[in-house]
Amino acid sequence: MNDQEISSDKLSSKVNALIIIDIQEKIIRPIFNKNSIIKNIKKLINAYQILEENIFISEQNPLKLGETIPELLPKAQFKKIEKMVFSLANIQDFLNELKNKKISNLIVCGIETHICIQQTALDCLQKGFEVILISDAMGSRNRVDHDIALQRMNQSGAILTTTESIIFELCKTADRKEFKEIRNIIMS
Repeated sequence: MNDQEISSDKLSSKVNALIIIDIQEKIIRPIFNKNSIIKNIKKLINAYQILEENIFISEQNPLKLGETIPELLPKAQFKKIEKMVFSLANIQDFLNELKNKKISNLIVCGIETHICIQQTALDCLQKGFEVILISDAMGSRNRVDHDIALQRMNQSGAILTTTESIIFELCKTADRKEFKEIRNIIMS
């Protein structure tokens, strides 16, 4: 059995949540490759709203850093978490929500890879969650910080994948009635 099959099995047997970390105007301005990251997060949100239901958005110190970029707010229901700590795993309301919804897989994207994403991923792994990192839907100001953080999280047990790969994994089959919509999102 290859890694792709293992990952797909885990996705199908557990409850997933899309975790969008700190996509705020003041934070994203200096991010390396930000236009591509925004485009991929938009694809993830659009596909996720069709295929799944649990979406969480965090905002780091929104009073000073602003709110989530409006174009990246889901149309479907989502849970917003305002925070001062870097790791979402240190916020009891977040953990309670995951527990109440029996969520075990966290599909993570956002910014910055080496700060809030890394601390959240490492802490969530320690708490027993499966962490799936969407490597082309996250970033840092410096490419090296992004790359090293991905390596560290992967070595700690997080799964690395891409936007297109996770969307097709969640969809599972071209026979699914939503597949045409999903294909259109991927091709956009």
